[in-house]
Amino acid sequence: MDSQYTYDVLILGSGAAGQSMALLLADRLKVAIVTKRMLADSASALAQGGIAAVLDTADTIESHIRDTFVAGAGLCDAEATRYVVEHGRAAIDWLIKRGVPFTKGSDEELGFHLTREGGHSHRRIIHAADATGAAVQTTLSEAVLGHPNIDIFERHIAIDLILGDRVGKPRLGCIGAYALDLDNSQVVCFAAGSTVLATGGTGKVYLYTTNPDVATGDGVAMAWRAGCRVRNMEFIQFHPTCLYHPQAKSFLITEAVRGEGGLLKLPDGTRFMPSHDDRAELAPRDIVARAIDFEMKKHGIDCVYLDISHKPADWLREHFPNIHARCLELGIDITREPIPVVPAAHYSCGGVVTDLAARTDVPNLYAVGETAGTGLHGANRLASNSLLECLVFGKAAAEDILSKPKKPPQTLPAWDESRVTDADEEVVIAHNWAELRQAMWDYVGIVRTNKRLQRARHRIRLLALEIDEFYSNFRVSNDLIELRNLVVTAHLIVSCALRRRESRGLHFSLDYPNMLPRARDTVLRPSRFRVRR
Repeated sequence: MDSQYTYDVLILGSGAAGQSMALLLADRLKVAIVTKRMLADSASALAQGGIAAVLDTADTIESHIRDTFVAGAGLCDAEATRYVVEHGRAAIDWLIKRGVPFTKGSDEELGFHLTREGGHSHRRIIHAADATGAAVQTTLSEAVLGHPNIDIFERHIAIDLILGDRVGKPRLGCIGAYALDLDNSQVVCFAAGSTVLATGGTGKVYLYTTNPDVATGDGVAMAWRAGCRVRNMEFIQFHPTCLYHPQAKSFLITEAVRGEGGLLKLPDGTRFMPSHDDRAELAPRDIVARAIDFEMKKHGIDCVYLDISHKPADWLREHFPNIHARCLELGIDITREPIPVVPAAHYSCGGVVTDLAARTDVPNLYAVGETAGTGLHGANRLASNSLLECLVFGKAAAEDILSKPKKPPQTLPAWDESRVTDADEEVVIAHNWAELRQAMWDYVGIVRTNKRLQRARHRIRLLALEIDEFYSNFRVSNDLIELRNLVVTAHLIVSCALRRRESRGLHFSLDYPNMLPRARDTVLRPSRFRVRR
């Protein structure tokens, strides 16, 4: 078996950002997609609502930008936001040409149905019923699998990036990555002229999340260890409507249900959103999530209810077929009864600092999708802007890579296991994983205080010491790699939260309930510390 693979471009992650990039690059370059589970395992595939873009003649670029700014609580980067919104139509056209089966409609310019979601002033969400992410992912995957210049490495989890100073050429920046082949328990090297972090989000750092199991902050943690800045990690979006059922495994109820008239109610059938915000159920996610959290604590209830049963049954089955089917499997008929829902960690608005070409602080290292902190989302992501961001910045990164001459491959140093042994007590990993996620849920959730954050920081520091000792002495495993990344991610979230002395967007502090007059990013700068093997 090869211990080193060489490619023009190495893409870590197989969601919409990674796969779209691969397709844009592969006609001219040799590309590797490395994914730690299977090709289809990503948060992109779970996205239900759709993709926001200005597609209707009644809508405008300025309106989409304004809605994004309002949701982002003044923190959105103006240049990045305009760039994404202005390139939205081209991204959708590219997907249509690729054959993504968006839901048809007769009343919009493109012939597709556009829906509306919370925070949007127009109907601008193009979708494939209530499974848009799956439709996009399936279409891209079929093209990726059939492309001769794209190699796919499933069940390979990245461990760390390899920088040029490992071969005496620090100016090269990132020259590849180490990855663990999970089927053979062997560490291999991927050498590449350009490396792309498209590893998704950080949701698994919390006890309850809508994210897939792969969302363990890998890209953010690896970039931090390599010397990249991160920003705004305190802004964790808690999706307000996650299905509350012991067998649901964090099944998401799309924003579009509220956009199409779904009402949030207490167990006795009373609506509560109008008393929290003038926009009621169409308020941005942070406001809705806090309102639900408030009502649950006030009334001592385990969940609230999202009711759209007043809509015609046939219409519901047509527009929300997957939600209808999944709820019915669990004994909930959404055509006749409300859906029990609770908030859950959903999206990380911050990430690795990037520019408009998706470049990070390390030369030849790019970050796209939820891993990146582009500045688009500010303090709170506007619904359905995330897939758009994946596509627009994926294309920007691909164009930047293609504009540069090919780089000669480097011979990478082998992974060193000469000083480690097999782990003697795997239970340590499981225990630390559970403790970390519980602490984050208890102390760094929807409503925060300085005391809670300081408690979280103290526990994270102790866990980090234990995990670092374990990593230094034992052979790597999937769970150890993910746990090591999660504790770094948790540290970054808490560090950012402690620096923000105000309440803005998704960060709500009882100690600092007011919003400061000037919006500023929280930027963390790492030391040039790198773990070697």
